[in-house]
Amino acid sequence: MGVYTKTGDKGQTGLYTGERVDKDSIRVETYGVIDEMNSALGMARAFCEKDDVRQKIHALQKDVALFMADIASLGAEPYIKEIHVTNLEHDIDDIEEIVGKLSCFLVPGDTKGGACLDLARTIARRAERQMLRLAKVEDVHETDRLYINRLSDYLFMLMRLEEHKD
Repeated sequence: MGVYTKTGDKGQTGLYTGERVDKDSIRVETYGVIDEMNSALGMARAFCEKDDVRQKIHALQKDVALFMADIASLGAEPYIKEIHVTNLEHDIDDIEEIVGKLSCFLVPGDTKGGACLDLARTIARRAERQMLRLAKVEDVHETDRLYINRLSDYLFMLMRLEEHKD
């Protein structure tokens, strides 16, 4: 298949489950913001200097692809399960053991990778707000709502880990 299909020339796009919707629908906007966040994660992975952080970002990007598939689907079982949320929570706790509890506000930008992770975090927050708008008018899986909330916390902790002085 070629890059262009011409199927969206009239302002509609296909969801993962096959339905056609307007490109400016809340659902498309929501998974578009998640896609933007995933691009910021790619940039973070390219700039991060710590191998463990790059590996965590790469694994996260694979889960974010599943997350986008959830939002781009109607009436399908969710790909994001409770275990995905639990895994983020465990990793957040593990990172906090390394970097310690936060005792002050942080100013992002000590490292390029950390700055990119903070950008991804703010995009995740926007995606969460967008998902809440979507949930007011369409069904959203509860696990997806939990996942996006934990995701921004996880990105904050990854930023702290990347910028942590060993």
